[in-house]
Amino acid sequence: MSSAEAKAAAVPESVLRKRNREEQWAADKKEKALADRKKALESRKIIFARAKQYAQEYDAQEKELVQLKREARLKGGFYVSPEAKLLFVIRIRGINAMHPKTRKILQLLRLRQIFNGVFLKVNKATINMLRRVEPYVAYGDDVIRNAP
Repeated sequence: MSSAEAKAAAVPESVLRKRNREEQWAADKKEKALADRKKALESRKIIFARAKQYAQEYDAQEKELVQLKREARLKGGFYVSPEAKLLFVIRIRGINAMHPKTRKILQLLRLRQIFNGVFLKVNKATINMLRRVEPYVAYGDDVIRNAP
């Protein structure tokens, strides 16, 4: 019996190395999970603080807008809000009976297919191009201005 127990207790060296390696991997995995959890908690705090700061900035902007409107009303004038710096343009018509210059402008605006949309910076050049292609596109800035 003692020799049988010795044979049963004798484990090959490769199996022992594999056990040790797997234990080491498990310990590393556990350590990494703890580090990731700690990092996630820290980043969550940072994200929450940043969101709070953004909310305060938006509230301050709204209050300033209301204040400017009130001041203008007291002085007997009107408050004109600044124009948007960005537009969203979407193509709403196809290519039938289109002037070549209009087609070229739509290509420059990256509106090659119907229902394609792009964001554009507002400047004199883009406004002039949009005037030329107005029957073929719809555009506005309300979506951008009202976004949080």
